[in-house]
Amino acid sequence: MPEKLLPRDVKASRQERVVRVLWPDREDVLPFILLRAECQCAHCVNEWTGERILDPATIPADISIERMELVGNYAVRVYWSDGHQSGLYTWERLRVLVASS
Repeated sequence: MPEKLLPRDVKASRQERVVRVLWPDREDVLPFILLRAECQCAHCVNEWTGERILDPATIPADISIERMELVGNYAVRVYWSDGHQSGLYTWERLRVLVASS
């Protein structure tokens, strides 16, 4: 990803239940429940078929982020209140999620 499209800041707001991503060209707001539902890890999506394993209806309405950590210079790992933590959200993926939401 071009450096000019790397986020300047990524913050979770528990009160608003959203993640705010500040890019050089825009600011995106992603609801917690959307991010959790869109996890692409092997626990949530079949690695071979791409079929979704996670049923979005099973995600608690009050899902929250316990913490986040940067992974290199390309992604963020989210530690969810439901115990899930294996998914990585790349910068490219976060930009696509906003466009599709």
